[in-house]
Amino acid sequence: MTDTPTPTPSPELLDRALAEEATRKSGLIWVRGSGPARALWHVWHEGAAYVVGDGPGEQPLPGLADGSTAEVTVRSKDTGGRIVGWTAEVSEQPPGSEGWQAAVGELKGKRLNAPDAETMTERWARECRVLRLAPRAVSAAPPDGSRAAVPLPSPATTRRPVPPALPRLLFRKRRRP
Repeated sequence: MTDTPTPTPSPELLDRALAEEATRKSGLIWVRGSGPARALWHVWHEGAAYVVGDGPGEQPLPGLADGSTAEVTVRSKDTGGRIVGWTAEVSEQPPGSEGWQAAVGELKGKRLNAPDAETMTERWARECRVLRLAPRAVSAAPPDGSRAAVPLPSPATTRRPVPPALPRLLFRKRRRP
């Protein structure tokens, strides 16, 4: 009886497996279409990441169009550091199609705090887009240079001076009873 050696998987196959596993476990992915990168919640289903948005109360999907490509970066939930990056082929799923039904079935379980949980899928069909981001090229190697970007402007941020009493409140010593 001879032992046959187990074939070694190719680096491309290992990179693809890393992209799938990291994306599946990550709550957010960073996606850059033709505009700035945005953090998007997603679900991994049948070999691709699916996102829903561009409707009232849903995440914006600027720069992502049917037939285009996007750069996806997956970060660690624990450290926040980049795990893997991949180039995605973007395809829009037509409402009611088989791909749309399967994706929405997975997405609705991940949608948190929906105001209309019972009718959410009907609203998505009327007002939103469901996009499939299929990996085309995976890169587990770290990128060249820094990929740090200036944060996008938001009305949620303010630049006001720290109240004078705040340091005293934060750093005062508590008395023991």
